[in-house]
Amino acid sequence: MSVPRRMAQAFSLRDEDGMTTVGMVVSLLLALSMIFSSAQVYRIQSVSSRVQSVADAGALAAGNVIAEFMVAVRVCDSVALSLSLTSLTSTGLGIVACCVPGGQGVGAKLLEAGARVADARDSFSKTASEGLTRVQKALPFLAAASAASVAQGNGSNGSDYTALALLVPDSAEDIRVPQEDARAKQAREDAIGQAEEVKELARRAEEAALRAQDAKQRAFDHDCGARPGWCMAERAETLAHMTGAQNPVFSSVDAWSFSVALRRAQAYYPARLAVERPDDGSVQAQAQSALRKRFYTYAAKEVARGYVREGDSFEALFPHLPANTAQMRETELFAQAVYPVSVTDTSPTLHAWDGCPKAAGSTSRASLRDMEAGAWETCSECGFTAASLGKVAAASTSIGNGFEHHYEQVALAAEEYQKALEEGAPAKREAKSRVTKLLDQLRDACSSVGAFRIDADPPGGKGVVCLAVNTGPDAPDKGFESAFVQASGQLGCRVAISAATLVADPSGEGRSVIASLADGLASDSALAGVLGAAAGVWSGALSAYADGQSALDAAVREGVGGLPLVSASGLGDWAADALSDAFRTVGLQPANLDALRPATVNTAHVAQAGDSAFCARLLEVKRQAVEHPFMSNDVFSSVVGAVRRDVLQRFDAWGDSMEVATISIGGAQVPVTVALPPAVKGFASDAIGAAADKLLSVYASVTGSRQWD
Repeated sequence: MSVPRRMAQAFSLRDEDGMTTVGMVVSLLLALSMIFSSAQVYRIQSVSSRVQSVADAGALAAGNVIAEFMVAVRVCDSVALSLSLTSLTSTGLGIVACCVPGGQGVGAKLLEAGARVADARDSFSKTASEGLTRVQKALPFLAAASAASVAQGNGSNGSDYTALALLVPDSAEDIRVPQEDARAKQAREDAIGQAEEVKELARRAEEAALRAQDAKQRAFDHDCGARPGWCMAERAETLAHMTGAQNPVFSSVDAWSFSVALRRAQAYYPARLAVERPDDGSVQAQAQSALRKRFYTYAAKEVARGYVREGDSFEALFPHLPANTAQMRETELFAQAVYPVSVTDTSPTLHAWDGCPKAAGSTSRASLRDMEAGAWETCSECGFTAASLGKVAAASTSIGNGFEHHYEQVALAAEEYQKALEEGAPAKREAKSRVTKLLDQLRDACSSVGAFRIDADPPGGKGVVCLAVNTGPDAPDKGFESAFVQASGQLGCRVAISAATLVADPSGEGRSVIASLADGLASDSALAGVLGAAAGVWSGALSAYADGQSALDAAVREGVGGLPLVSASGLGDWAADALSDAFRTVGLQPANLDALRPATVNTAHVAQAGDSAFCARLLEVKRQAVEHPFMSNDVFSSVVGAVRRDVLQRFDAWGDSMEVATISIGGAQVPVTVALPPAVKGFASDAIGAAADKLLSVYASVTGSRQWD
């Protein structure tokens, strides 16, 4: 039977002209149903995927525990290295101080401080080894507690997260802190053993240097230091009209040298000879002027023979001029046949100069020696005798207004100066030899400390794997109810696995940790009281951990700057320079202070870095999951048991931190601690076990069987 045309049109979705109203409604209902279904699927997937974020957060939290542990390792490394450097540097500064009699008390304390710091370094090495190993063994628990705490903290709105973290590698060898090189111990023992000998040598050198210094000061005063009072410079200007470069004036003995006085004398006598004139026209005045010229000519020739040689040693010659008649008889003045001779009826007569009225017509010459050797007459006009010439020098040598008086004092001081230096030279030379050998030993020992460092490859050093599950009773349509999609029941367990590894972060945070430690130790009054001058050295040595050789140089300079190095012998300044030069060649390299940060990575990368059964099983499970996606739940039964066995260790009496080691020097103690994750305070090993049980129960609910271990 055929259907009438009008009735067929009523049930058709469209007519000849297009869509009908009924067709439009059905199309809209189908579209809305698809939209809401898709949105519901998206919501279910979004809610389910949150467990992956929790797994990622748990892996990062566990990785932070390893990063904090590595900070503690570096702190211990910096303390051990800085204590070694402080011990050696303090010993070197003690040797330098022993070279200065005024600093030998400080030197003894620095040598003692060097030994104390070495003992502290040995003690610290032992406690650091034990403490770091103890913390290292706790890392699986600490990391698991941190990951589990993060998972719990994310539970809300029906979500109930549980997480466990496993470290790769899951175990590590005990941390060994190497003992200090034997060369360092030998260098300190030799320094302490030879300290008294160095002190004695320095004392003898200093006494001789003080005598030399006193002689030089006297010479300086007589040359130009007493100006405007009587001195060589003042007499030369007044008597010979010498100025400028011929007659220089120095304000300090440190800038003056004996060569200044010698050059002044060598210029004075030619100048004085040139300006010499009789006081008046009398025969006596003319005779005295002639004799003065004779003396100045001789003096100029004598002083010209003088020399001053300065450098590694001192050698000088200041020819002495006759100061009286007896001394004049010992010179060529007495033997010079330059005086005119006149002959009377009885005996010959010697005259002071050719201008003597009684010398007119004389045809021969003779000396004062000739005169005193025979029966000679004394001239009634000039009255010339040996005493006449002797008085020329005697007058200017005996009293302070004569140039020769001050010149003679300089000449005597130069001899004393040279003698004192020669007497002190052997002691100074031996002291330098001993100090050089001791500093060389310290330099070699300091160069070797870089090989005796603390390092660790702890559990989790290659990475962290975190297992997370959400067992919360989330309804599929919660918060998204609609008439288009009916949902009943609850979402099943949602599981995820994540991994994190440590990467370097050159942010400077590692440097800040060491800087804070240095500031803290520098401000510790107890340590400063025990170490004294070495306390500042320790702070500088800690900086050397971060900055290397430049900071070590600065620490040595600062230490040297605090020593009383002023000495007449110069041994203190020499030893300070020798210490700086020796330590400058150490070549200390700065440590890598990049902070370590956890970053999420593919779990395969972490598993491939480990060689444990867990890593091998995880890689196999991941391979099977790729090939057979519906069998991937087996990962939990394979690894959760191993996680629980590794981390279930009970740690009692923990607070906010764990003490790694204690720096103990002379009764003063400074602990080095590791801050524990906040989760540890409120999280016990029972909670870790409960988390493992929950993960295993999740697997049992899926597979229908419980895995016993």
